[in-house]
Amino acid sequence: MTSENKGTAQLTTAMVLSGTLGVFVVESGASPFNVVFFRVLFGALALGSYVVARGWLRGHGFTPRTLGLAVLGGVFIVFNWVFLFQAYENTSISVATVVYHTQPFYVVLLGALLFRERLSAAKVGWVVVAFAGLILVSGVTPGDFTSGGSYLTGVGQALLAALLYGLSTLVTKRITGVRPHLIALVQVLVGIPLLLPFADFGAMSGTGADWGWLAGLGVIHTGLMYVLMYAAYAKLPTSKIAVLAFTYPAVAMVMDWAVYGHHIGLVQALGVPLIVTASLKVTLARKPASAPAPRTAAHAPEAASRPATPAASEA
Repeated sequence: MTSENKGTAQLTTAMVLSGTLGVFVVESGASPFNVVFFRVLFGALALGSYVVARGWLRGHGFTPRTLGLAVLGGVFIVFNWVFLFQAYENTSISVATVVYHTQPFYVVLLGALLFRERLSAAKVGWVVVAFAGLILVSGVTPGDFTSGGSYLTGVGQALLAALLYGLSTLVTKRITGVRPHLIALVQVLVGIPLLLPFADFGAMSGTGADWGWLAGLGVIHTGLMYVLMYAAYAKLPTSKIAVLAFTYPAVAMVMDWAVYGHHIGLVQALGVPLIVTASLKVTLARKPASAPAPRTAAHAPEAASRPATPAASEA
């Protein structure tokens, strides 16, 4: 098996696992704050064990500045999960996941607003196309704005989660010389004290088998999934990463239908290809003179510092 084929298999597996995340969240029966608290707790144990086993804590590469950036990115990531999981409750896994995949456009818009990154007319056009798709997918009607209700709140929560993810991506892109596994470990460790005041341990007593779902979110959807993704990123070109990333929402929609009987309507479905196409166009837009992405994380500092929250990625 070639290196690229292996990377394809690793990233596809990671995205399939990511697509099952919503089921784990719902089946746990816990509140969003409790779910995220135990996700970061079990995730820190899983990622920490892997990092220690690989000996990566020695010569970690963090400076006070980059460690501070990783911590800030962790704050954004943790609350991004909270809002996304709240959106599952108020809409559905399918709708929340597709709305959440407006992340790349926030990265583009925030980059232009906060860091004066170049925003071409073509990118603006694709952002407009994506948000037209978003309007269709959300299924929000004028009546929802007058009557309020949880559905409209859920769509807003998914959008806020995407915004926080975009902020984390922009912050993490500015960390160099550090393995992404270590950045991700810092981010989940930040979540433990950050969410401790919001966790309701009394509600967790006697949950029995539900602990298995929570442990799975940490071990499978944070530990294993991140390890697979970062291994794949070092082997794949950006174009393939961007395309394979859409395995995640596709699997999430199938799981939502198979397990809960939820599915998006015909009009909503028309918005999906608009978001997918626009996202690919924005994600793959590159300056002609830009250097190719590093191929091996183990041998290049740039590859070792690929963002812990890449734009075409996970929940």
